[in-house]
Amino acid sequence: MVKERLISLDVFRGLTILLMTIVNNPGDWGHVYSPLLHAEWNGCTPTDLVFPFFVFIMGVAIPLAMPDKFYDDTTFNKILIRSLRMFCLGIFFNFFGKIQLFGLEGMPLLIGRLAITIGVGYALMGSFSSKVKNILAFSILFIYLFLAYSGIEAYQDVRLPGVLQRIAIVYFVVSLLYLKTSQKTQIITGVTLLLGYWALMTLIPVPGIGEANLEKGTNLAAWLDSVLLKGHMYRGTVTWDPEGILSTIPSIVNGIIGLLIGKVLLLDITKIQKAQKMGIAGTALIFFGLIWDTVFPINKSIWTSSYVLYTTGLATVFLTILYYVIDIADYKKGFKLFLIWGVNPMIVFFTSQIIPQALVMIEFQNPHKPEEKINLLSYLYNFGIAPFFSNPMTASLAGALVYVCIWTFILWIFYRNKLIFKV
Repeated sequence: MVKERLISLDVFRGLTILLMTIVNNPGDWGHVYSPLLHAEWNGCTPTDLVFPFFVFIMGVAIPLAMPDKFYDDTTFNKILIRSLRMFCLGIFFNFFGKIQLFGLEGMPLLIGRLAITIGVGYALMGSFSSKVKNILAFSILFIYLFLAYSGIEAYQDVRLPGVLQRIAIVYFVVSLLYLKTSQKTQIITGVTLLLGYWALMTLIPVPGIGEANLEKGTNLAAWLDSVLLKGHMYRGTVTWDPEGILSTIPSIVNGIIGLLIGKVLLLDITKIQKAQKMGIAGTALIFFGLIWDTVFPINKSIWTSSYVLYTTGLATVFLTILYYVIDIADYKKGFKLFLIWGVNPMIVFFTSQIIPQALVMIEFQNPHKPEEKINLLSYLYNFGIAPFFSNPMTASLAGALVYVCIWTFILWIFYRNKLIFKV
């Protein structure tokens, strides 16, 4: 049976990916409007909603993509390989800037890195038989781990966690929960994970530190990262990673709540009734998230349980509004831009983070300061965008929007030609 796409969900995904592209690609990281930055520690900015929204959307899509709940070895293999392909794509972002080839430098090295990028992208997003997908995904993962722990200097500090890696883990767990458990079990699992994570973070003493705490770099999640991910964490951090091991546990619940909302959309009731149920659930989640915030502060970096409830509540309310406007009121004008972004998120995820790294590698003499070198990314921004704005933060935002416009054109071409890239 051919399943009809839920347009409101595609639009929501498009809005989320578009915002992700804006916040990840300012013209100048030194001048960014505060809503487009993550909260310093506790709190939640619009930027802090991007990641949990995407995890939630993925959860919603699971029952819509496989509503019959048919499970066999083939289904399990598809879920495993899709998860592994996402995981490997995510790790590649961290390897790209560290790839060394026979002592090459400058443009020859960049060309080599881009050639490897095309190869890895094709291997992880290309259409092959299940057997070939298995071999490619496991082989690439093995190569990553070998390089990271081989002692080779270029890769000894390459980061292993990341956004796509966490999304892959959540997708794997939530898909299996959907296919193998009842709704009651799914709810109990979600509650247990949130309460269990709260107990771990607030009750268990931190080895070598002392009492349980929720401070940057000294909490239990940071300690676990420092032990298991030593040397392979986010740049600029020494003892913790924002997509670390322990904080991945509560992020699974973002996917579970999304799954439960997706199941509401499959109920045999009217669309208005579905919207009402989602609206009530979203409001309740926001309320309980804010209540929990008083003792377990909303915090993206350690993905607190209150953060899970608050962000999934906002995501549910936002999806409800879009569902009412687009799928109930049948008002679709003005949403085409976001739809174009929403049907092709993986290609944006993969290449939009590679392109800036590649542009930085292209260096030449600065025509305005011959004694200095400048990379192509800085040149395009400093001389093609920034001079048109008196406010440096507005100029920085304009740089991000120009990048969005370029991607919109690319995605429009894909959309017109019905090209959808999936893992």
